[in-house]
Amino acid sequence: MNQALSGLHIRGAINPGFEEILTPDALEFIRDLEQRFGSRRRELIQKRIQKQGELNNGVMPEFLEETASVRSSQWKVRPAPKDLVDRRVEITGPTERKMVINALNSGAKVFMADFEDANSPTWEVCIEGQLNLRDAIRRTISFQAPGGKEYNLKDEVATLLVRPRGWHMVEKHLVLDGNPVSASFVDFGLYFFHNAKKALEIGSGPYFYLPKLEGHLEARLWEDVLSFSEQAVGIEHGSTRVTVLIETILGAFEMDEILYELRDHIVGLNCGRWDYIFSFIKRFQKHPEFILPDRSEVTMTSHFLRSYSLLLIQTCHKRGAHAMGGMAAQVPIKGDPEANEAALSKVRADKEREAGDGHDGTWVAHPALVPIATEIFDKHMPQPNQLDKLREDVSMEAADLLKPATGQITAGGIQNNVSAALRYMASWLSGQGCVAIRHLMEDAATAEIARAQLWQWLHFPGGVLGDGTRITVEMIDAEIDKELGLIRNEVGENAFENGNFVKAAELFRKIVVQDEFSEFLTLEAYEHLV
Repeated sequence: MNQALSGLHIRGAINPGFEEILTPDALEFIRDLEQRFGSRRRELIQKRIQKQGELNNGVMPEFLEETASVRSSQWKVRPAPKDLVDRRVEITGPTERKMVINALNSGAKVFMADFEDANSPTWEVCIEGQLNLRDAIRRTISFQAPGGKEYNLKDEVATLLVRPRGWHMVEKHLVLDGNPVSASFVDFGLYFFHNAKKALEIGSGPYFYLPKLEGHLEARLWEDVLSFSEQAVGIEHGSTRVTVLIETILGAFEMDEILYELRDHIVGLNCGRWDYIFSFIKRFQKHPEFILPDRSEVTMTSHFLRSYSLLLIQTCHKRGAHAMGGMAAQVPIKGDPEANEAALSKVRADKEREAGDGHDGTWVAHPALVPIATEIFDKHMPQPNQLDKLREDVSMEAADLLKPATGQITAGGIQNNVSAALRYMASWLSGQGCVAIRHLMEDAATAEIARAQLWQWLHFPGGVLGDGTRITVEMIDAEIDKELGLIRNEVGENAFENGNFVKAAELFRKIVVQDEFSEFLTLEAYEHLV
């Protein structure tokens, strides 16, 4: 390590090729980000803890009085660059090499390469992902499968956006003055440093999705990071464009303010609905009136979710920003045409609702869903977007965002949550962050909802089945043991022993049973990541 990088240490392996990403100049840029903005990030995380304490004491969210002038005044964000004007279908996935190629070739308008919820952040996965995205921007990426099949980019590919890890995560393999560096700075910084100028050269730009913001002060930090970074690498202010995921209940109360803080860089907001459900449970963890029914019953037609979706459309379009819809996680069900059609009919209904409401685009997790979503948005949206659909008919109060879904808690709901969370956690601990479970492409958000619901049902008197049976630790333990047995039979003894299933079960049980609600499953699991 040279003198300019004094205090910054790499604690991960330097595998062949990693030195192309972990260059002295790139590491100096990461160090500068951490030194300039690290303390503010940590202060904002502390503010989250303070806010949780207020919520626990019954201080419910409201639209902020101190920013009323931002909501009432007339302003707009900067117009979108030409390759983000039409983003009717976006596909998401991890940064694994073959998946990057397939996603860019999928026919979607945008590919969001994910270092966050669809990523198990091992050191090797994160740095290999940076290599893959570097090659993708330069159109040199290729892959040869073990059987000899070649994967290469088509002439026309999706526009690339990158989602770094959220403010809450750190990268334990990069340490500055004895403390791990922000994972957000690592993921954003390495990609930005190596690719910002090249992306602009090819007629695009350094584009990002920003996850899990809890409010406008967290957006302001990103705005300052973006402005500093543009100046540091020598590109024009505003060249970097971002979309913010509204996937926290507190963020939903500050959508106008988030757009305003990032107005020089932001293109739109996205309904990150799975994490939003998790956030709803987490932030109201001490209030039994916010208990939710089975995960399958918490749909976008639920009042609190429908309200947030419509408010997002109205807010974005008033400010000239895109309003992006949520994820369709279904994957094709081969060998069962009837079940496959039933799954696809749910996708169609969801996308019909989004396009009809006024969303400017939507997310899918599998290339097979791109034509379906495209057809629906083409029908409702022959123009590039629906920014002219202002939804002035929408009127939302705080109570609309706080009205929980109603329905039943069932034994099947317990079993589904145990199965999804346990299987996902085992895969995550094994280095795979995007997993097909029961014909759905799942990421960390599903596991977060599943474990949060089980914690809620176990700790509140309202956690009862339809027949009045109280949900107990013994009941959950029995489901865990049953699921481990099913997995052992499915994968075989050797794969079971080497698949982190027992470790996942131990960690899963701990965070479900303990009295305190864990802020993020991934924070707990990161300490055990192999």
